[in-house]
Amino acid sequence: MEYSIQELSRLSGVTTRTLRWYDQIDLLKPSRVAESGYRYYGGAEVDRLQDILYYRALGVELAQIKECLDDPSFDRLAALRNHLAALEAERERLEQLIRSVKDTIGAEERNEIMSDEQKFEAFKRRTVTHNEEVYGAEIRTKYGDQEVDEANAAVMGLTQAQYQEWTDLGREIQERLEAAVQAGLSPEDQEGKEITALHRRWLTITGKQYDPARHRGIAELYVMDERFTAYYDKRVPGCARFLRDAVAHWVK
Repeated sequence: MEYSIQELSRLSGVTTRTLRWYDQIDLLKPSRVAESGYRYYGGAEVDRLQDILYYRALGVELAQIKECLDDPSFDRLAALRNHLAALEAERERLEQLIRSVKDTIGAEERNEIMSDEQKFEAFKRRTVTHNEEVYGAEIRTKYGDQEVDEANAAVMGLTQAQYQEWTDLGREIQERLEAAVQAGLSPEDQEGKEITALHRRWLTITGKQYDPARHRGIAELYVMDERFTAYYDKRVPGCARFLRDAVAHWVK
C-alpha cells in the first residue's frame, strides 16, 4: 500500500513538516516523488518510520538512528527485541518509582515518619531515575541495555554505607577536578593520577570488575557528550577534559 505524506502523517502522528525534514536529512526518503512534487511512501518506508519512532521514544538522536538504520548489518528483529527489553526495564523503573511515591504519600497522610531504610531506597531510585532520564539513551547505545540494566541494579543493591561512599567519592572527584583546573595542573601530574584512582574506585564500588578500556571509554564520553561536559564543568570549565585526559594518560 502507498501513502501520501498527509496520509502517512495521519497514520503515524508525525507532522508533515517533520516528514519533510526526515527527507531532507536522508533519514526517511519517500519511495517516489510525483511530477507534482507530492511525496509517496510504501511499506518499507512505513517500517522504517516505525523504527525511527521506536528509537526516538528511547531518546536516541536522529544522527545515531540514521547510522543504525543505514548499517547493512542492521537486524530489525534484534532491534525490536532490544526496544522491548528497554521498554520493559523502563516500565519496571516507573513501577518502582510509583511505589516509592505512593509509600511517601501514605506516610505523609498518616503523619508517619519514613524510616532511614525507606528514605535510602528512595534516594537510590532517584539517582537511577535521573541517570536514565539524562544519560540513558547514549549509554545504552554505546554499552547496550544489559550493561546499563546491570549498572542500575548494582546501584539499587548498594548498602547505605556503600551508597554514602559512592556519593562522597563523586563529590571529592568534582572538588579536586575544579581545584586542579583552577591551579593550572596537568592531567599527567600526580593529582591527575590520584583523581584517576578515585574515579576508578567510584566506577567499581558496586563490585563490578574493573575494565581499563571501559574506564577510558566512559571518560571519553564525558567530553563527547555535552551533557556530561556540562555536569563536570558546571562551576569550572575544563574539568571534564581534565578527567578524560588524566584517565587516558594513567589507565593503560
